[in-house]
Amino acid sequence: MHCLARALRPVSGPGRGWGKWQLRRLGSGPCPPRGPGAWGWGAGLALALGVKVAAGCEQEAVSGEQKTPPPRGFSRAIESSRDLLQRVKDEVGAPGIVIGVSVDGREVWSEGLGYADVENRVICKPDTILRIASISKCLTMMAVAKLWEEGKLDLDVPVQKYVPEFPEKVYEGEKVTITTRLLVSHLSGIRHYEKDITKVKEEKEKANKALKLARDVKNSKEEKEPKEREDKDTEKNDSAKAKSEQDGEATGRKLKSVKRTKEFEHEEYYLKEKFENVIDSLKIFKNDPLFFKPGSQFLYSTYGFTLLSAVVERASGCKFTDYMLKMFRDLDMLATFLDDNEPMIYNRARCYVCNKKGRLVNAPYVDNSYKWAGGGFLSSVGDLLKFGNALLYSYQVGQFKNCANKLLPGFLKADTVTMMWTPVPNTEVSWDKDGKYAMGWVVVEKQQEYGFCRQQRHYISHTGGAVGASSVLLILPEELDSEIINSGLVTPPRGVVVNIICNMQSVSLNTTALMIAKEFDKDKLV
Repeated sequence: MHCLARALRPVSGPGRGWGKWQLRRLGSGPCPPRGPGAWGWGAGLALALGVKVAAGCEQEAVSGEQKTPPPRGFSRAIESSRDLLQRVKDEVGAPGIVIGVSVDGREVWSEGLGYADVENRVICKPDTILRIASISKCLTMMAVAKLWEEGKLDLDVPVQKYVPEFPEKVYEGEKVTITTRLLVSHLSGIRHYEKDITKVKEEKEKANKALKLARDVKNSKEEKEPKEREDKDTEKNDSAKAKSEQDGEATGRKLKSVKRTKEFEHEEYYLKEKFENVIDSLKIFKNDPLFFKPGSQFLYSTYGFTLLSAVVERASGCKFTDYMLKMFRDLDMLATFLDDNEPMIYNRARCYVCNKKGRLVNAPYVDNSYKWAGGGFLSSVGDLLKFGNALLYSYQVGQFKNCANKLLPGFLKADTVTMMWTPVPNTEVSWDKDGKYAMGWVVVEKQQEYGFCRQQRHYISHTGGAVGASSVLLILPEELDSEIINSGLVTPPRGVVVNIICNMQSVSLNTTALMIAKEFDKDKLV
């Protein structure tokens, strides 16, 4: 039922005041002005009839913000993706989640589910500002790449050239070198939040054993030839192998679960100290020993990106935060901010965690000034879609040679993005078993081992996990056909970009983002 306000309107014209109202056809025109002096005796009539005029208008407004008509051609993808996202949200008990999807550079769907603020019943909307956690590393990598292109930053010289405050390092009696290139790929040997090198080595060793066990079982199955006769020994061996496989899988799941739980037990996740600049924040870890020889192993390290922010600051000649905010303006990311507690940031969501009893509670107060580069930015899904498309455009624009004189250059050169998105040896990724770490991004390469079997698409992504927040940004480039490129009928960017942000920690979103990207890619091809 439409609000009764649409059935009542003031009679206009000379000598006619707001106290006189006339009825008009229901459902036509907007709601009349609200306020003590605007309703006259019409409000009394509405109340007498028992109609909640204001409530009806507000309900329409909320519905209008949440569900806009889907773009033609993507209705199926939106409905199936919304259902998937709602199921994920319900499964983990997340208070709120926001998604944005763009296809070929055009935002085709953005929506919020649940609450940005549970206590005050503020709903999530597409323009809700949330903590993006480690997607911040991708933003910092963009700044590094830009400085490298401009000749202001050398990726392969010791970091001490830019940050002499960071001491030279020795590993097992040997002087070693840490470069910017090693920092952006997490190969520097600098620790993450765990200080105890023994615990880190034990966890890695357990994980490697579980992985090796699963691989050995798989290889033994593939090499096993069919036998016509099976005796008791064979049955016993098969049983042992099956048990080993189950044990290996169970161990892997257990380690993954334990790792995710222990991740947020480190005290340094909850630092409350305010650091005035990135150089000061180096004191947290700069004197700690390296966990391994730089370049030899992979260890995901947010502190490595804290050192990287100091490199960016010195190479650019201005404060790191100022440089990043200027870059956001250039990228038209006007809803991206420092995750600072003091400024008034409109539409900012609150952050939540689950306590030991499984109850939702407000996330503890933290100050992220010690890790701006690795996990210290706030943003909206719309801004991160712009960011993803700026990279995708830069990556593809060089292939559209027939349109080169009609297209603007990318923010980065195509070769630079290709370098960023090339997997680096000796890297690994815990949250995507198909991927390798590149430079500030995780890359999964195109692969198909068997005919009519699983085909792995090429995509680039990064997840984020912080106190009271989880996120993912995924780019699924279109596999461009040379005939289409040469026709001049299409222009970059070509592909699907998905961004999901949740205001609760420890929510795995990478697989969900990939599934949603493929749904939109499927509808695009129909």
